[in-house]
Amino acid sequence: MKKYLFIGLGSLTFIIGTAGIFLPVLPTTGFYLLTGFFWMRSSPKLYHRLTGLNAYQKYVTPFLEKKMTRKAKQRMFLMMGVVFLLSGILVHSTFVRWLLAIIYFSLVSGLSLYLRGAKMEERIPEKETLR
Repeated sequence: MKKYLFIGLGSLTFIIGTAGIFLPVLPTTGFYLLTGFFWMRSSPKLYHRLTGLNAYQKYVTPFLEKKMTRKAKQRMFLMMGVVFLLSGILVHSTFVRWLLAIIYFSLVSGLSLYLRGAKMEERIPEKETLR
């Protein structure tokens, strides 16, 4: 039963992620990461097909490998900001607006540190193995 639930949820997140390629307010990378999570735990065949897609290679792989361009990072943060701003406009609670702002700035800070970590790792020389 769990397997079919995960396949269904993965399919739903895949559809939404694919729509995000054409609709800039939907985060393609996030939905494809969710799809990978669900399909990895339910169907290795679907997971391998997902990771072989050109869209996955374009949107998810650079994020996972911490090789995003500056322009891609700026676009990601801008789209996140638009989504959070629209949510803040539609909600009439001051508490929820503050909560959205805190979540947004936490995400931006965390993702910036995560993506900046690639530069730190590249500076660390690899250990040589003894023979």
